[in-house]
Amino acid sequence: MLFMKNSGNSIISSQRSIIEEASFTPFLKKLTIFCSGGPFLDGYILVIIGVALTQLGPELGLNSFWLGMIGASSLFGLFIGGAVFGYITDLMGRQLMYMIDLITIIVCSIAQIFVTTPMELFILRFIIGIAVGADYPIATSLLAEFSPRKHRGTMLGILMIMWYVGATAASLIGYALCDVAGGWRWMLGSAAIPALIIVLGRLGTPESPRWLVSKNRLKEARAVVKMVYGPEADLIDLEQTSEKTKISKIFTGEYLKRTIFASLFWMCQIVPLFAIYTFGPTILELFGLGQGKVAILGDSLISVIFLIGCIPALYLVNSWGRRPLIIWCFGFMTLGMLILGIFPNASPWIIILGFVIYAFFSGGPNVLEWIYPNELFPTEIRASAVGLATAVSRVGAAIGTFALPYWLKSLGVETTMLIMAFVTFLGLLVCIAMAPETKGLTLSEASSISPTSPKSVEF
Repeated sequence: MLFMKNSGNSIISSQRSIIEEASFTPFLKKLTIFCSGGPFLDGYILVIIGVALTQLGPELGLNSFWLGMIGASSLFGLFIGGAVFGYITDLMGRQLMYMIDLITIIVCSIAQIFVTTPMELFILRFIIGIAVGADYPIATSLLAEFSPRKHRGTMLGILMIMWYVGATAASLIGYALCDVAGGWRWMLGSAAIPALIIVLGRLGTPESPRWLVSKNRLKEARAVVKMVYGPEADLIDLEQTSEKTKISKIFTGEYLKRTIFASLFWMCQIVPLFAIYTFGPTILELFGLGQGKVAILGDSLISVIFLIGCIPALYLVNSWGRRPLIIWCFGFMTLGMLILGIFPNASPWIIILGFVIYAFFSGGPNVLEWIYPNELFPTEIRASAVGLATAVSRVGAAIGTFALPYWLKSLGVETTMLIMAFVTFLGLLVCIAMAPETKGLTLSEASSISPTSPKSVEF
């Protein structure tokens, strides 16, 4: 095996390593499933509150302020969880926090059954948001650092599919419970069940060998590598770096540009998406597409379309590439929002077309939410960068979600949708200007800032 020096005092193989060329083994399949538990719960928790608000709003006497605060509470928590625990994960490792955060979700989800005031519900959902926000950098960094080159895009992209599986499951559970007296309590408490299943599935997951190497824990890293990839694999197949975890690194030079790109495209993508999901039934009612259970069912169908859109994106992210996929998808998403804003009084089929276009083409940016941030930063700051991008995206989403009830009431649904179209268009401009191409690169190559690092190529 030959070696070559790389920037940042790292050593990588000049040939494709056993780890980067590994097959999609049962271990990697299991890891992918249970790492996706955080996105599943995020989708479930966000959507179930939108359905529950149709019941708990009148029962707890919520005004526009509390509707916005409770709708955005978990997003405020996600900001704290992503920003703080990403850095902690780079310092302490991925494995420990991988379990603690989900236990917190279980406890707080059960506690929601017994709330009696808006403030109690806000606090519990804020804490749940912190735990979910913490899981994003933890689980996605762990998965990226185990992923072989040819499977990395699919493995990380599946995380976003699971977000929509969680969202769709929440819509269906909400639909089943919406006519039950006090059903909103069981809706909110039900998140504890999948969280418990995920915790049990995560038991025994080893620490990331790349992180262990970065901390000079070579004996432990070698044991993990051989267990996961076979007896012929060794540390020779990993980049070996002496770089320390310094969060300031993501704010300097080329990494600052990557931080800005990952944060902005993610924020522009989820501000409209989270607003639609949190108040989906309400928005559909304002468009005249049903009321009560009919609106909830319509919201469920939109969730399915979001999910379907991720499936071709998983294929195209490897065959077509990251950059063209995200640019074209943002373009069509903008078109979908414009239809909703310009033709709010059109026939139901035109309104449905706008929702379908936006939902389906969200698949590209959705799967890239986890691929880009994990590929563009090295091991010692990967979780910190993912956590920061998560935090920034959720700040925008929280502001949009909090403001949405006011916008719908004072500006009307058409102006609100035009605001969302503008946000989506900003995302398109960011991607045209900054999106790099990392298709086919190893994790070391994609995260490097050497002359061979990914550039924003012409489209």
